[in-house]
Amino acid sequence: MFFNKNTRYNEHDLESVIKACLADNQQAQRALIKLFFGYAKTICLKYAASGEEAEEMINDGFLKVFNNLEKYDNTQPFKAWLRTIMVNTAIDYYRKWQKYNNQDSLDNIEVVDVTEDVIGKIAAEEILKLVQQLPPSYRMVFTLYVIEGYNHREIADLLGIREGTSKSNLQDARKKLQSMIKTNYPHLYLVYGSKNLKIHEN
Repeated sequence: MFFNKNTRYNEHDLESVIKACLADNQQAQRALIKLFFGYAKTICLKYAASGEEAEEMINDGFLKVFNNLEKYDNTQPFKAWLRTIMVNTAIDYYRKWQKYNNQDSLDNIEVVDVTEDVIGKIAAEEILKLVQQLPPSYRMVFTLYVIEGYNHREIADLLGIREGTSKSNLQDARKKLQSMIKTNYPHLYLVYGSKNLKIHEN
């Protein structure tokens, strides 16, 4: 048990950690970060171009967590609440720093089709590295649509773009991923041939 400013908590008991955080117990805040840092990182890495960028999102995200912790409804899963904050933080980061970056041209990219078998043979970590190489606008739409399950209207509202732009960015993101997969994994491409890049859509 830890004591600070007349608050006490058990670092293995989330409810007590949250209560201590609400009492401005800095040790409890560090404990909460320790408990969920890995989870937050897996979320932010999908939106970031690098580990450093993800770290910035994580730091901003946890700051928002502590500033808004009194709004957390403890009848709901904390991880779901945290996820929403981290995704929104990634969106804020994009809107602040990346929105006006030029998108890569697809003019010189060989557009190819990649089968589900090829995707299945590539480790999740390697797929993440490819996604991180996408231009910010493509990466953001791809992650929100394919991973988070937002529809194009919702994405347009979140990013302040047109619905058609969201659809176009998703299509272009897939084209770039297909091209990168063929370039980085030619042996898999040759073995399984090409038909169609099938990505789960909600």
